[in-house]
Amino acid sequence: MSFPDFNASDAHIQWQRFCDLSWYHDDLGVWLDISRMHVNATDLQQLQPRMDKAFAAMQELEAGAIANPDEQRQVGHYWLRTPELAPSSELQQHISREIDLIAAFGRDVINGTIKAPNGEAFTDVLWIGIGGSGLGPALMIKALQNPGEGLPFHFFDNVDPNGMSNVLAGLEGRLDRTLVVTVSKSGGTPEPHLGMEQARHRLEAAGGQWAGQAVAVTMLDSKLDQQAQKEGWLKRFDMFDWVGGRTSITSAVGLLPGALIGCDIRDFLTGASQMDAATRAADLRRNPAALMAASWFVAGGGRGQRDMVVLPYRDRLEVFSRYLQQLVMESLGKRLDRNGDVVHQGIAVYGNKGSTDQHAYVQQLRDGVDNFFATFIEVLEDVSDIPTLGGECPGDFLDGFLQGTRSALTEGGRQSMTISMRRFDARRLGALIALFERAVGLYGELVNINAYHQPGVEAGKKAAAAILDLQGRVEAILADGVARSADEIRLALGDGTDESIFWILRHLTGNQSGFSAQGDWSQPASMRFSKG
Repeated sequence: MSFPDFNASDAHIQWQRFCDLSWYHDDLGVWLDISRMHVNATDLQQLQPRMDKAFAAMQELEAGAIANPDEQRQVGHYWLRTPELAPSSELQQHISREIDLIAAFGRDVINGTIKAPNGEAFTDVLWIGIGGSGLGPALMIKALQNPGEGLPFHFFDNVDPNGMSNVLAGLEGRLDRTLVVTVSKSGGTPEPHLGMEQARHRLEAAGGQWAGQAVAVTMLDSKLDQQAQKEGWLKRFDMFDWVGGRTSITSAVGLLPGALIGCDIRDFLTGASQMDAATRAADLRRNPAALMAASWFVAGGGRGQRDMVVLPYRDRLEVFSRYLQQLVMESLGKRLDRNGDVVHQGIAVYGNKGSTDQHAYVQQLRDGVDNFFATFIEVLEDVSDIPTLGGECPGDFLDGFLQGTRSALTEGGRQSMTISMRRFDARRLGALIALFERAVGLYGELVNINAYHQPGVEAGKKAAAAILDLQGRVEAILADGVARSADEIRLALGDGTDESIFWILRHLTGNQSGFSAQGDWSQPASMRFSKG
């Protein structure tokens, strides 16, 4: 395991570390270079016992162990791209059948075999999903859709009324030919339900027929699934119980968008499966996900003390940093470890794309607070229709910017790793996603936290539900037309806080909901609110 310790100024040592620490997959044409991270041989030696346990834990996960004890669920996203690993023949067949159904549906929609209720071909897709159910599809579309291929996508990935209005306005005149896909694993998540109801209202008002245009991606027999069956929706696809939102991109959540833009979803799955195989190696030096996880651990002192700055040097990967924010931060951001001790783990992720960031925050990365490590992502192959003009080639400049930034960071003592791909396509995107998924899983084991539950997210959902319930009771109190302060309303309800009630009232008065306010807004306690 011997290789030279990191040195920011010695080019020979940097080259030796690059040669010793580079990982390469010949068929995928993917390199990983961690030589510019401050990881030394002694660090890897000290991590070896933890990493051995992490390898064993990942084997148990793939074999079907209960990995999410909060919900007593297995975590099986690895089975989605290698069905033969699933723990039963029935499940293996189910996964394979879903892939076949998705591929056929996408093909039939694109070629017009499956038509809108008015007899015309579908022209657009309105995708309704929150979190991973929105980020995964957005990444698929941005990364893989080619001009003029498949259907254009529009997203409800938030409950912002202004955003919904803009999206629906963009579909005006085509709503009766728009395929509407609602993604909700449980069928009870408020955001996709609200988006679905708004889409349905506008679509039917425009002369569309909901059942003939609606598709559900959900668990079998969920509330949404039951509704889709009862109303005879166009199609239903299974979102397996054992797939979490942040690892759902190789399920129907990512495959259906891929099929509807005409990409080869089986190639995408093959890339993920190939990287899964590579990252199963129980050898730290030969496993790229293990090298990444070890680098994260050493850089952040095992406590996430450095942020991950993601810098992909391709426009197609512009959404990737947003995608990784959920994958990494929801998985690793935990208050308690497996022993119940308070640890406040996590790695913050941000980024955009190169070379845009040459003119944005690279200045701080080079000269500001040293609280991060950069992850460069490059693609070697350029498109052929952008020629060299006047001796200048855009791809050469892009590569120069990446290498220049990497060198500048190293000279300043800043850490970075680089993922390089010979070319970029569906298979390489699958591989890239699988690499980070496994690295997140291994890192979680290194720091002894459960990467597969999300108690903080659930707490936020419960708190939001409580506020909505409180709002209903506030409105009921004010229905008599009597003006009251936030404190008087709280006393009448015997619940809530002055501040939460004030926030509710301020929102109500900001809309045409029949509520009004009297007093000086700079003195919140003096304000009085009434209905009518």
